[in-house]
Amino acid sequence: MTVSLEQLRRCHVAVDLGAARTRVYVKGPGLVVDEPSVAAVNTRTGSLIAVGALAEQMTGRTPDYIRVARPVSGGTVVDIEMAQRMLRHLLGEKLRRQLRRKPWLRAAACTPHDSDPLARRATVETLVGLGARRVELVDTLVAAAVGSGLPVEQPTATMIMVCGAATTQIAVLSLGSIVTAVRLPVGGDAIDHAVIQHLRQHHELMLPSQSVRPLQLALHGNGLTTQGPSVTEIHGRDVATGLARSVEVDTAAIRQAIHRPLTAVLDGVGKVLRDCPPDLVADLADCGIMMVGGSALLPGLDRMLRDATGVPVHIAERPDTCAILGLGAMLEGEISPLVLDPLAS
Repeated sequence: MTVSLEQLRRCHVAVDLGAARTRVYVKGPGLVVDEPSVAAVNTRTGSLIAVGALAEQMTGRTPDYIRVARPVSGGTVVDIEMAQRMLRHLLGEKLRRQLRRKPWLRAAACTPHDSDPLARRATVETLVGLGARRVELVDTLVAAAVGSGLPVEQPTATMIMVCGAATTQIAVLSLGSIVTAVRLPVGGDAIDHAVIQHLRQHHELMLPSQSVRPLQLALHGNGLTTQGPSVTEIHGRDVATGLARSVEVDTAAIRQAIHRPLTAVLDGVGKVLRDCPPDLVADLADCGIMMVGGSALLPGLDRMLRDATGVPVHIAERPDTCAILGLGAMLEGEISPLVLDPLAS
């Protein structure tokens, strides 16, 4: 764990700046913000037009003078000023006024595993610009493991897989720390992109960027499993004529296109297991792998992992909010470290 639990208990607010969604947890009220990490800006005046869900709806539908920005990419803040403005509007004036009353405002934030110092500094500066006097950074893998209910403080192995929009993080934890971990540049966006590219190359069909989730269209029913529907009807725009068109797509072909980016995820799981001590791997045969993150809900992904690794695979009860809820549990003091009694001499 990056910081001690005692330091986290002194924090007043926790923030999870994700590539897809931004979540804020306030000590006491709980989860107060859960919105897309999107902001719409008027390029002529520089004013902020919309943030969150409304700004996401504007993607691909704006005139030239409105720019839809995503200040977070792959869990890293790439535009500090825009991220601060987005957070300020998502929190609202009433909540910001309550936080300003704290004499020494402390904040906690999730950071991707093995993030570079510049990425961590960008996260810290984003929250400092909102009034935080001190910012504690917690690895997303540890926070997600706590939020999913895994016994991370015990001397047993727990394996967590955080399936995000831009990255996938896999780790084995024991005694509250990461034993071995890997971060892969493959996530829900890569899977969506694979579906879009398949439809464009084989059916000359373009899908709307945000109005229709290509994954939800292509994987209705049982999705990646072979028991799903054999044919899927998809609506989009013809590449040549630009007119609206509907095509019937073979679900098996879509399934094959999706498997290509997921191969990297399977390789990452294998690497973590190879680097893990044998005693901890034996524990994983019983407890298995816990999947969290928005992309963990991809139909059939858990079965594919189970077949490839031979260990049980579980999906958290609330996979999309595990990281921020785990960070909130640390703020509320609900997590107690393992206390070892000194041996009698």
